[in-house]
Amino acid sequence: QVQLVESGGGLVQAGGSLRLSCAASGRTFSNYGMGWFRQAPGKERELVAAVVRRGVSTYYGDSVKGRFSISRDDAKNTVYLQMNSLKPEDTAVYYCAATRAIGRITTQRAYDYWGQGTQVTVSS
Repeated sequence: QVQLVESGGGLVQAGGSLRLSCAASGRTFSNYGMGWFRQAPGKERELVAAVVRRGVSTYYGDSVKGRFSISRDDAKNTVYLQMNSLKPEDTAVYYCAATRAIGRITTQRAYDYWGQGTQVTVSS
């Protein structure tokens, strides 16, 4: 079992930045691929970013490429999402997730564990 706790969400103006953190506990963090997903009201949950074990590969949703960056610190059992140049359309609940899968971990069904989510609101 893996427990995931997100933090760092909040209200920010368009063009601003936020850094989300996700602290993991329960299993060997380095054995898991990690992802960030988001869900806006009335919309499907979508991939924001993912990083495989050891951070050798990363994946990004098309709408955040060039603005967001995912990273992991295995010594701290934490994955981060740096969000720059935020737009109102980035407003959503952001979820951290962990997967034992290897390879291209870009779909929700690839993930085994989920956090409770943190709200990000970007004002115009």
